[in-house]
Amino acid sequence: MSDARTRLLDTASRLFYADGLRAVGIDRVIAEAQVTRATLYRHFPSKDDLLVAYLTQIDEGIRARTDAARNSGGDTDDIIRTIAQAIADDIRGAGFRGCAFLNAAAEYPDPNHPVHHAVLEHREWFLTTMTELFAQTGKIDAEPAARHFVMLRDGAMAAGSLTDPEPICATFLRGVEGLLAYRSGLEPGDITGLSNTP
Repeated sequence: MSDARTRLLDTASRLFYADGLRAVGIDRVIAEAQVTRATLYRHFPSKDDLLVAYLTQIDEGIRARTDAARNSGGDTDDIIRTIAQAIADDIRGAGFRGCAFLNAAAEYPDPNHPVHHAVLEHREWFLTTMTELFAQTGKIDAEPAARHFVMLRDGAMAAGSLTDPEPICATFLRGVEGLLAYRSGLEPGDITGLSNTP
């Protein structure tokens, strides 16, 4: 990747996430990246191409982090916990403004738009990945459990962008433990601290 393309994508990614996909225009990206219009269009023929590249970069980072968890050598429950903890860490991070993919879908609801396609592709991959992991744990219907996990994540990311993230993250992680407890045949309250965390 050329220096100019990297600078363009990094600048656009920062602006899109902070201020919104539609609110940030090409002129602002060009000005803040300090490149010419010709340079931008050489790397990204349209704003849609730049938007998809922004989402693809985030997708690749999440995939790499998830692959690292899956290849860590831990048991499947701990892999799921690691993925959940990474999500909680994101929510606690400075400048967190919610899920980039849900934000993008809200701005581009047309199912035929390439941005919407990029959102669905990421979410389908994540759901498939979590379904595979829950299937490996055994003793639970994997797809409903994975959908439950994704819904917990979506809710935590939405709420965590609006208010104090600490109780949101605690609730999210407690919900994940509840899924794992259900899989193991325990009652959620049987897990130390699970039922009394605010």
